[in-house]
Amino acid sequence: MRARDLAVDYESVGVDDDALQAARLMAEHKLPGLLVLGPGSEPKAILPASQLVKVLVPGYVLEDPTLAAVVDEKHADRLCQALRGRTVGDCLPKDAPPPPVAAPDDTALEVAALMAGVRSPLVAVGERDKDGLRLLGVITAAHLLSRLLEVD
Repeated sequence: MRARDLAVDYESVGVDDDALQAARLMAEHKLPGLLVLGPGSEPKAILPASQLVKVLVPGYVLEDPTLAAVVDEKHADRLCQALRGRTVGDCLPKDAPPPPVAAPDDTALEVAALMAGVRSPLVAVGERDKDGLRLLGVITAAHLLSRLLEVD
């Protein structure tokens, strides 16, 4: 199996897109993360769902997790308001690495090694040419596992 055969169409967002809409997209499609595109539709980062969850948690709770027990459900239900007025770029860690990109001819093992090496829930698949990167699709960890288990 080659990366081009494993790649599927996948939801992506732009750096300047609304963070709350991105969270809704993740939740609606039960996605492990989103591919974030920069100028020219070049892959810029991966926004894992866990990072969006982290943005929802108040700083004082991150510093002292025992404080989470004293926040009542009424206030906990409003956590998503922390995303209002923010962009996807605002939610990315400042040191967000570029997303892993596999070449179309990479093998399943090469894709798995790339994914494992950067601990990413997904890998973009693209072809580079003189105009930049042409995105062919994305491979999620779950999809890769599913395809590898079929071979068994």
